Amino acid sequence: MEFDATVLSRYLAERSGAEVHIREIRELGGEATGQTALKQFGYGRPFRVTYSTPDQEEDLVFHRVKRNRFGREREEDRVAAVWLDFRSFNRLPRHVPAMDMVIHVAEGEIRSIRSADEMLLVTRYRPGHLYARDLVRILDEGTIGPVDIERVEALASYLAEVHHVTYDDPLLWRRRLRDLIGHGEGIMGLTESYPEDADYTTSSDLRHIEERANQWRWRLKSSHHRLSQVHGDFHPFNILFETELGELGFYVLDRSRGEWGEPADDVSCLTINYLFFSLQRSEILDGPFQELHDRFWTRYLNLRHDEELMRAIQPWFAWRALVLASPVWYPDIPGDLRRKLLTFARRVLSSREYDYHHINQYLKDSP
Repeated sequence: MEFDATVLSRYLAERSGAEVHIREIRELGGEATGQTALKQFGYGRPFRVTYSTPDQEEDLVFHRVKRNRFGREREEDRVAAVWLDFRSFNRLPRHVPAMDMVIHVAEGEIRSIRSADEMLLVTRYRPGHLYARDLVRILDEGTIGPVDIERVEALASYLAEVHHVTYDDPLLWRRRLRDLIGHGEGIMGLTESYPEDADYTTSSDLRHIEERANQWRWRLKSSHHRLSQVHGDFHPFNILFETELGELGFYVLDRSRGEWGEPADDVSCLTINYLFFSLQRSEILDGPFQELHDRFWTRYLNLRHDEELMRAIQPWFAWRALVLASPVWYPDIPGDLRRKLLTFARRVLSSREYDYHHINQYLKDSP
């Protein structure tokens, strides 16, 4: 479905209470740079609308949720995703604010919700560059500078602060664990997206990951005291640094799956990317990416003494490894890299206590 500029103008004029002039409408596709390290699949390209009123110029981003195999198969799934994002984005520190939810109706008007054929989320636009760009630079150059250390420590400090806020709700805790395993965005949704004839994994291996992860769900069911404020998708494509705020100024994007969850979700989501980028240079975590990885863990654990984290993070790491190894999300990485990531998932799930000091041990096939 295409969006007519006249329809957008009417909405913006009503929102602004003044006449508007749309200066530009363009799709935000900055992730697709051709680098093998960069994610190439998304739930729906957002589009940015730059417009002016008699008093000022504004930028808004309209986020469309397209149908896909990862828990967005039904129309009601896509509507629920917009509702959840609108209700949760503005409750997380540093998140780019959600401004509105809008309904597009088949006749091009806003009259009745029963005529709606799509719901969109509207957020602020923030300039800057993705943290993923930093990791690509380090991948290409093989070195890091002081700002890279400062940034990883700032991110660790931010997560420690976010995770400090807890919430007592056993039902939400169990829902988060179920979603981790069985949701379309979770482990089962990912394993189903792998081709049956893949030369880097087998159906048996993927089933083993599902089964071991579900064992972890049962192991963690009673740990509802761990329910904490989370981002839920804290990877380098959802972290935006802004130079005009100083080298450490940043925003976060696209909080996912609700306000409350397991802190290991965010920690695993970021730290596995240091492994992922390092594996594109060598067969292990080493060099500049090991430095960033270790700096993150040191700062985070110094600020948040979570003794249980190493006994809860395993299924979250397995999920993130499945994402990074996915031929849908990352179609251009080599089979050997996918194989190492899936080995990491299996080995981590077999470990009762995760040892971040010796992460490379999880890349080796079991003896």
